[in-house]
Amino acid sequence: MANTSSRALRLLSLLQTHRHWPGTELAERLAVSERTLRRDVDRLRELGYPVRASRGTDGGYQLAPGAVLPPLLLDDEEAVALAVGIGDAAQSGIAGMREASLRALTKVVQVLPPRLRTRVDTLRKMTYSVSASGPVVAAGVLTTVAQTCRDQERLRFHYTARGAAPTEREVEPHRMVALGGRWYLVAYDLTRHDWRSFRLDRLTGPAATGTRFRPRSLPAEDAAAFVQATSRAPAPYTVEALVHAPAARVRQVVGQWATVEPLDDDTCRITMTSTSLDWPTQALGNVGAEFEVLGPPEFAAHVHEWGARFIRATSAPERPSLP
Repeated sequence: MANTSSRALRLLSLLQTHRHWPGTELAERLAVSERTLRRDVDRLRELGYPVRASRGTDGGYQLAPGAVLPPLLLDDEEAVALAVGIGDAAQSGIAGMREASLRALTKVVQVLPPRLRTRVDTLRKMTYSVSASGPVVAAGVLTTVAQTCRDQERLRFHYTARGAAPTEREVEPHRMVALGGRWYLVAYDLTRHDWRSFRLDRLTGPAATGTRFRPRSLPAEDAAAFVQATSRAPAPYTVEALVHAPAARVRQVVGQWATVEPLDDDTCRITMTSTSLDWPTQALGNVGAEFEVLGPPEFAAHVHEWGARFIRATSAPERPSLP
């Protein structure tokens, strides 16, 4: 059996990753008796962690919200994910998140070991936020919905579909999806008795009901595929081009919206993902260098169409000047 200190840290880690733990299951995870578990819970309470206990057949423990934010325990993967997520939030369209995200990112990166900082930097360069140009979503909406998905807890909210009056919905939330510059919730609608996708920017007043549910089988390969099918959101293109310019110069123009891979001092490969072919075309034009389209064929045709349109514009017959 682990010593008291390490066991308390393990207990705290388990409580932070699950909304509610049955006492018997928690004791089994820690390889201790339920009496020892109760003593360990008391030690956490003395350190300021608000651990709630419930009795009965569904009795157990859960970490409740407290007056202040206690220290969090994160493993390597969680710390990297947190830093990357905060960095994306700082550049996202989530209302009121920019300054707070930058402060939080500074604190997290400051205590990361060098090996984890390198992983964070690599992931940040290789990804981009799809929500930066989409509708603004209140941070409270985003976090409340995410928590109910995590805890498998029913969610109630008001929803305004396009061209319709607001309605109250109660759902069993499944997953949140970021697609096409918007956030969606995939959930089973208890009123319609069917699966639905909801845009989070049209959702107000979300509140957890406290009622948990057994997950249903989603009628799609995954949540993203379901949103694409129900919202008719176009599938994103992965655009690749060979650019005859130094990678550093190209990065200054395209920023975080593309991956730039240097091939030699004067040539690089650029990869962009977008549901629209217009902005990759514009981005490559802004670089001001020769480039070759590597794929997909739809992008090559799109660039050709743009080029033909510009040529027609310069070769059009002169028109009489307006009075």
